[in-house]
Amino acid sequence: MEQNKKHTMKTIQFFTEQTNFTVKNKTLIREWLAQIIRKHKKTIGEINVIFCSDEYLLKLNEQYLGHDTFTDIITFDFVEDKKISGDIFISADRMKENAKLFHVEQTAEMHRLIAHGILHLLGYKDDTQKNKKQMTEQEEIALSWWN
Repeated sequence: MEQNKKHTMKTIQFFTEQTNFTVKNKTLIREWLAQIIRKHKKTIGEINVIFCSDEYLLKLNEQYLGHDTFTDIITFDFVEDKKISGDIFISADRMKENAKLFHVEQTAEMHRLIAHGILHLLGYKDDTQKNKKQMTEQEEIALSWWN
């Protein structure tokens, strides 16, 4: 089990681009994300969670998705079979605004966004009302496993 934790530490990484946001409790978050992935009967590949500025994420949104709008998260899927890999870009600016808008702690909003990105890597979509409902349900389940 100890070897498994070391592997999780190496394969789920946190980075920042154009923001001074700092993630606390990285080890606990890694263990939580590993739990989400395992409960979906998948294995952990290389996962990068990158917190960035609105402007940085806007450029990615324009460049890769052709959308000229601000967003809170973009997930790039590098999943191979059952091995979950990808880059999850989260706007620290949107995250802070969402927390105020939804009257939740910033940490709770961060967890929701990270779970959302992991769920995208697990194959969940949010492109229709039905899919959004399922995504929200899965977010709630994942968040219930925190702590």
